[in-house]
Amino acid sequence: MNSTQHESAVKQLLVDIGEDPTREGLIKTPQRFIETFSELTSGYATNLQDLAQGALFDEAYDNMVVVRNIEFYSLCEHHLLPFYGRCHVGYIPTEKIIGLSKIPRIVEMYSRRLQVQERMTSQIAEALFDVVAPQGLGVVMEAFHFCMMMRGVQKQNSFAITSSMKGCFLTQETREEFMSHVHAKPFNA
Repeated sequence: MNSTQHESAVKQLLVDIGEDPTREGLIKTPQRFIETFSELTSGYATNLQDLAQGALFDEAYDNMVVVRNIEFYSLCEHHLLPFYGRCHVGYIPTEKIIGLSKIPRIVEMYSRRLQVQERMTSQIAEALFDVVAPQGLGVVMEAFHFCMMMRGVQKQNSFAITSSMKGCFLTQETREEFMSHVHAKPFNA
């Protein structure tokens, strides 16, 4: 399907819901929708190996590294409605560390796809575990889902928490340390 066909499909959708795609406010909506949807699903065009290339460094550091409060925005594959929240990632290196900015980029890569939160959590954990080969790794995601807020049950204050733990993060002690970092008061508060 080419761009013109995509725009025609959006125009038809507008007609099907009772709108007039020729009215002033909607004339450019099909084009804007296609551009927006392409941006929101740009994660399909991102490759993990290319993203991580040149970002692994030899370092004899064997304590926990945590990057928390990584904002993400995604689309629910069931309703094509947004869900958004925060992702927290921690790992204990073996021989390599990854550049800290690559962790949010990996989160972004998976969030910019049609998703369910559970799968996205696992994909981020698997990707980082494969790339960094740490002693252990943990990912926790907290998200508000518009499919629960705007339709169906309509609970605006409900959010979902998912986690994926690997390696030494499966032990109670390491898991607790990671979670204490996730829930710690911000340093600038």
